[in-house]
Amino acid sequence: MSQRLNLLEETRYEKLPVRVYPDSTAASVAVAQRIAQLIQSKAEKGEQAVLGLATGASPLKVYNELIRMHKEEGLSFKNVVTFNLDEYYPMQPDSKQSYVAFMKDRLFNHIDIDMNNVHIPDGTLFQQDITDYCIEYERKISSYGGLDLQLLGIGRTGHIGFNEPGSAPNSGTRLVTLDDLTRRDAAFDFGGKENVPTKAITMGVGTIFKAREIILLAWSQKKAGIIKKAVEGEISSDVPATYLQLSDNVEFVIDRDAASELTRFDTPWLVKDCNWDAKMIKKAVIWLSKTLDKPVLKLTEEDYNNHGMAQLAVTRGPVYDINIKIFNEIQHTITGWPGGKPGADDSQRPERAEPSKKRSIVFSPHPDDDVISMGGTFIRLADQGHEVHVAYQTSGNTAVWDEEVLRYAEFAIDFGKAQGQSTESWETLYDNMRNFISVKKPNQPDTEEIRTLKGLIRKGEAIAGARFVGLPDENIHFMDLPFYDRMKVAKSVSFEDDILKTMELLNNIKPHQVFAAGDFADPHGTHKVCFDIIHQALLRLKETEEWVKDCWLWLYRGAWHEFEIHEIEMAVPLSPQEVMRKRLAIFKHQSQKDLAVFPGDDAREFWVRAEDRNRDTAIAYDKLGMAEYAAIEAFVRFHY
Repeated sequence: MSQRLNLLEETRYEKLPVRVYPDSTAASVAVAQRIAQLIQSKAEKGEQAVLGLATGASPLKVYNELIRMHKEEGLSFKNVVTFNLDEYYPMQPDSKQSYVAFMKDRLFNHIDIDMNNVHIPDGTLFQQDITDYCIEYERKISSYGGLDLQLLGIGRTGHIGFNEPGSAPNSGTRLVTLDDLTRRDAAFDFGGKENVPTKAITMGVGTIFKAREIILLAWSQKKAGIIKKAVEGEISSDVPATYLQLSDNVEFVIDRDAASELTRFDTPWLVKDCNWDAKMIKKAVIWLSKTLDKPVLKLTEEDYNNHGMAQLAVTRGPVYDINIKIFNEIQHTITGWPGGKPGADDSQRPERAEPSKKRSIVFSPHPDDDVISMGGTFIRLADQGHEVHVAYQTSGNTAVWDEEVLRYAEFAIDFGKAQGQSTESWETLYDNMRNFISVKKPNQPDTEEIRTLKGLIRKGEAIAGARFVGLPDENIHFMDLPFYDRMKVAKSVSFEDDILKTMELLNNIKPHQVFAAGDFADPHGTHKVCFDIIHQALLRLKETEEWVKDCWLWLYRGAWHEFEIHEIEMAVPLSPQEVMRKRLAIFKHQSQKDLAVFPGDDAREFWVRAEDRNRDTAIAYDKLGMAEYAAIEAFVRFHY
């Protein structure tokens, strides 16, 4: 009983049931088992199991596990009827981006389901026929006795299906207009937002509510904010997923990352007694300072008592001693010597003093992440005499406009003519590229020649940026990891050659410091893949190479978002002059200037995002009571 009461206390801010798993794999397996049990119990009764299915990244592992159970455990789908939530409109079923193609590729082609029992909204209809079609879609669901189980994902607008903000709780299947954020999130799959359909056919919120069981899936930090709104927020048409709070048949199944902003995980002292370890104390005191907009050293016992931290004050107080300790910890993260200060006592510094001249390598997933994310620190390391290397992990050729390719090809032709050289081969290549681009379909892979030229454009910009920072050419490395182009055409990709290539570079340099992108919220996933490759390379080298034991791995974040203040372990302040130098280094990447091909959901240019982020970090430090700086770049040490 006491355990149940404790759980109720922990989840008192949560307005619907939430089951949290350590990771998406464990959660997906559990959901797949629930679906399998439903299918089997229905089969034993001679009945059909009626499933509402979702698309997107969230259900993929569920589908993978169902396929495995079919192939290895004999799970049959012959008694299964499915209705998909939605489909883009207009959309041809054989299009790569269609949900018909998605469901066949990800599930139906691998199981024994009768395709006559599969129903997916038709994206080929004439618009005047859609209303009648949607009525018939609803009638067909009812003819099977309704949905036994509905799987859902959740979009960053809070949409379920394509029920965007403004949808009514009793809405039925219908044609809807997609929110701009939804279209931006789909831009990568379509080769640009302008190619994403503006409309979709979707089951309504009311249709979803009729299901006898509803399971919403959400994974990763990217979904944490919207999960908090959906679970703890007020019911509102602004976040359609909040309507699920009205259902008695719903459960959210999420991983630890997606749950990270729920009160019981983010600020647990508000709902229960905490295990007040050093990390929890630092997080809580910084949270209290930010919540009250008071410097750390001005927090009082009353502040602690009124904000769920009375237990901390009693067991670890007096509170002023706690404040002093946390203030010093924050202050000790600040250093103007990211490579370590020679000859200094480093016991309270984030980096080692020795060796005084370090070998440092900055890994950059794309050819501009180095200067966007840590350009000031990059410059500081070079200025302070360290042996600094930069390794560009991918060509970044996806993020170059087609028009740029033609412009560079035209320049090559004109330059050749000016030198009195034959340009026949260039002109033939140019004509081929121009013809291809004129009929190129959304998200269609470029020809090898176009990919090469786009890669060279970004390579030239990266060299200019690294030289501006102060690196000699021999310290500029272009890895061109194979996974980057491979993932454009293959679903299952091996990273073995990428890891081996990274191991070779690391072993040649034998760095004391490695800087890597820890911005796993990168919407395209490249940063996470690049980090995993570095991590695996270091783990393997650690088994045989002595130098790895003295190599520290620092994570930086880029244009998407910054580490939380309580997470930061090294904060490098920048002067106004260094902010300008960083900006000029970013400007060397002309193809990313003004309007990037894949800007994400932020309309600001990358250099503006970087400056705003660094300034905001400095302001946050200032409000905690630290010195006032123009900007701060932040790092977290990763222990491997």
